[in-house]
Amino acid sequence: MDIMISEEKGVRQLHFGSKWVQGAMRIARPYALELEYTREMMLPLLFNMHKGWPRTALFIGLGVGAMPKFLHKYRPGCAITVVEISPAVVVAAQMHFKLPETSPVFQIEIGCGAAFVANTQSQYDLIFVDGFDEHAKVGPLNSSEFYLQCKKRLTGQGYLVANLLSNQKDSEPGKLRFLDAFEPGALVLAPCKSGNVVAVAHHGAGFSLNAAELKDNASQLQDETGLNLASTVAKLLQVAPRS
Repeated sequence: MDIMISEEKGVRQLHFGSKWVQGAMRIARPYALELEYTREMMLPLLFNMHKGWPRTALFIGLGVGAMPKFLHKYRPGCAITVVEISPAVVVAAQMHFKLPETSPVFQIEIGCGAAFVANTQSQYDLIFVDGFDEHAKVGPLNSSEFYLQCKKRLTGQGYLVANLLSNQKDSEPGKLRFLDAFEPGALVLAPCKSGNVVAVAHHGAGFSLNAAELKDNASQLQDETGLNLASTVAKLLQVAPRS
């Protein structure tokens, strides 16, 4: 895998040997979430605003480390584990994208995310799945078996959020595999402008889909972190089950 770093208009980007952007960081705001889909993937924070939550988080796929870096800064009590298959990606994130140093609450594992989930006995309040190769393929990370294994790894307060793509040949079957694995506790949002599709699921935690509550939580989260999820709230309400 060829790792390339580019910079344009104050934004540093990671590429896997192509123009496809694997991650980005605004140099003046290294802890902000530059890409729209990464902001949307923080939507579980709208469902549980308790300062002690999440207690544990697992990230499958590192990229530039934008999401684990954000969570580490704004939820410092959360024990974070990142699983990344490519050592070169980890080195790039450390050298060019201000990835935090490893510590008791920030761990990096080199290996296959699907194998890690299948073999670990740990449980997590949040699981993020965002793993793509240089051809934008996810391999076993979009299989029914993988999603069912993730389901076992969620705590009773846990959520899984995954980055799917709308412009891939397997996008619709992949979406159905996600929904089927967590039925009825899964939602898929409308695509971002980039074509990324954010899907979220739970195994007992439930969704808080009251419009006023979601908007209040989004406002509070923006005050705390600068993260604006107003458009994400609108997308959530579009796909919320009608009572």
